[in-house]
Amino acid sequence: MSNPSWQPMPWQQAQGSSPSLLAAHADRERAVDVLKAGFSEGRLPQDEYERRVERAYQARTVGELALLVADLPQGPSAMQPSAMAPMAPMVPRTFMPAPVLPPPTNGKAVGAMVCGVLTTMTVGLTGIPAVILGHTARAEMKRTGEGGEGFALAGLILGWLSVAGWAFFLMILMIAGVSSSSGT
Repeated sequence: MSNPSWQPMPWQQAQGSSPSLLAAHADRERAVDVLKAGFSEGRLPQDEYERRVERAYQARTVGELALLVADLPQGPSAMQPSAMAPMAPMVPRTFMPAPVLPPPTNGKAVGAMVCGVLTTMTVGLTGIPAVILGHTARAEMKRTGEGGEGFALAGLILGWLSVAGWAFFLMILMIAGVSSSSGT
């Protein structure tokens, strides 16, 4: 009683299943997702879509599900959006790639930048903490893969400028003190 034209669906190929295998809830959901995509692409009228979805939820075997989606593409197809259609996703989220989230920002890198920016308002007192936090943050980011390299670098640059400014200022004071004591 096997159907020679039966082709396994993509999710069935991975499991090596046959059309008489009992369908799981996940198999039914995948078939319904294919039906949703077919309906949203205009391949199925609403009444036929509703009948097929009802039959998908009542299907007992993967073979029954395969028959319901056999005349539809098994994934998203390229479509030209019309000028009148809203710009909503045309395929179910099942077929869309997972969003790629940026790595979290290192807190010490943010602290380094804040301390670096505050050096102008604190007359350079936050320069050394900016340098320490910047170097610590860069080491942590290499180890953990966190983001915030720009923040850490900005804190380091501003912190080192502050330290260099204070060093230059103290050197000028010492030269002035030595020249005034040797001149009397």
